[in-house]
Amino acid sequence: MAVYAIGDIQGCYDPFCELLDALRFDPAADTLWLTGDLVNRGPKSLKTLRFVKSLGDSAITVLGNHDLHLLALSAGKLRYRNRFETLQKIFRADDCDELIDWLRRRPLAHYDKSLKTLLVHAGTYPSWTAKKTLARAAEVEAALQSDKYKKVLGRMYGNSPNLWSGDLSGYMRLRFIINCLTRMRMLTKKKQLNFSHSGSPFRARKNLVPWYAFEDVAWAGTRVVFGHWSALGLIVLPNLVSLDTGCIWGRQLTAVRLDKRVPRIVQVRGQS
Repeated sequence: MAVYAIGDIQGCYDPFCELLDALRFDPAADTLWLTGDLVNRGPKSLKTLRFVKSLGDSAITVLGNHDLHLLALSAGKLRYRNRFETLQKIFRADDCDELIDWLRRRPLAHYDKSLKTLLVHAGTYPSWTAKKTLARAAEVEAALQSDKYKKVLGRMYGNSPNLWSGDLSGYMRLRFIINCLTRMRMLTKKKQLNFSHSGSPFRARKNLVPWYAFEDVAWAGTRVVFGHWSALGLIVLPNLVSLDTGCIWGRQLTAVRLDKRVPRIVQVRGQS
């Protein structure tokens, strides 16, 4: 049995299938960990959703910001814009409601004790342990799976609050957790979320720090697997695996095998 983590697919169904063939992926024996952003930008979001859903327990995917955009659009809580044009086939599909309901019930974080590995879309906050990350994610998951999920989707947009406090409550608390797990890249040195820089961390202002680069992070001892940051590219370290390698921009779609002492890396050419 192999455990493979794969970076952001974003509707690039053909490279995804090519990568699975290269891995010789067997859904009866192997498991996929997907970093989220299954949809948008690429040409085959509908096929991607259907296929991942069909894999059942063989595929574990966390919600990314583009997945949340799809949910917000379906709930009437986000205005349609041209950048969402690739999602229209989903809304016209006979199984649209079934797919949306399935997506709404995906986690925002996943942890495997035997691998000591945490899967998230964007990252985790420096003061959160893996256990706390799962607990924060569970708060949002419960809200998205409740009867009030449409209101949650409507209130999740915004850049404030930008600093974590256990005293945060209600929609402001849920918004911070969502922003941290699905949008975060850089923080200020005071650990405030900052969304002004999405490029390489080496080109950021001196007062900004990548979320994973703080000293004495609470999640130390956990390997964090994430996507979201295509300008960061591939990183495979003992405690950090960055997997968004710009498939949608014509670069690569990347898989890393997680259950071996020396991770195996497999790449295919991205969307042309």
